[in-house]
Amino acid sequence: MSASVLDIDALSKPRFDWTAEEAARIYRAPFNDLLFAAQSVHRQHHDANTVQKSQLLSIKTGGCAEDCGYCSQSAFHETGLKASKLMPVDDVLEKARAAKAGGATRFCMGAAWRSLKDRDVEAVCAMIEGVKAEGLETCVTLGMLEDGQAERLKAAGLDYYNHNLDTSREYYGSVITTRTYEDRLETLGRVREAGIHICCGGIIGMGEGEDDRIGLLVELARLEPHPESVPINQLVAVDGTPLGSAEPLDGFDFVRAIAAARLMMPRSVVRLSAGREGMSRELQALCFLAGANSIFVGEELLTTPNPDLEQDGALMRDLGLEPMAAPSAPAERAAE
Repeated sequence: MSASVLDIDALSKPRFDWTAEEAARIYRAPFNDLLFAAQSVHRQHHDANTVQKSQLLSIKTGGCAEDCGYCSQSAFHETGLKASKLMPVDDVLEKARAAKAGGATRFCMGAAWRSLKDRDVEAVCAMIEGVKAEGLETCVTLGMLEDGQAERLKAAGLDYYNHNLDTSREYYGSVITTRTYEDRLETLGRVREAGIHICCGGIIGMGEGEDDRIGLLVELARLEPHPESVPINQLVAVDGTPLGSAEPLDGFDFVRAIAAARLMMPRSVVRLSAGREGMSRELQALCFLAGANSIFVGEELLTTPNPDLEQDGALMRDLGLEPMAAPSAPAERAAE
């Protein structure tokens, strides 16, 4: 392997012209070299011992018109999940206050929609405004967006919009047929044009090959600028979904994806997202070493399990990790 593949000085500078061959050489580098490079680059752009604690709430559950093969909320799958209506604003804000009390500095709201409908924009904007007033960073995932909707979310104070690519272009059709890859990229473009930060990543362990994991990372790292937030999820296999019997992913493969994401998008926050409930403490520690610097806290991620606050607190104490500071209040930001 060329020595320049893991040239730490070169890798610390963001670039947007990655090829699959370059990404593959990074992903497949000797494990120790890969983690050393990822941690070295991580330290150039981030505090090595701080982790952001985020909490995710399902504000509208089930009945989604998409057929995503991993999702318990799809109307196409028999998972026993009962569909619900959009939560009242006051109930969402109560959950946000509880999340803040539990140490979260970022509050994410997800709705099981194919796309945001104009009739729901006002309520969602009220949620965003209320969560911001609590001093929390805001993120929503609401499906595809139409003209003008991203601008309305931005005006309400939205910090991040989550819209994952999920997997490579080549494997995408094996997982989802109701929405195209280009649909996803179009929504990301609307979000970026509105001045909202992008939260965009994918899911590892859906039966894809190594080349597909690498392909996903290339797609993400070719976005200019890079997504400010990159969630890397491990599939949580749900009975009743097409991927309910997927073979468990090897932990080292997951760590490689985290490390490659860190090296290819050095300034992004890399989020150790779904699947932690099935990970050992040691595997999670390797993910932090590889450059992950955000986790979701709380006992549930939308509809799937997550480690409880006591487990996460013990893990962070044992690793000497500190929670990332809360974002500045609007008035403080204006003075900066």
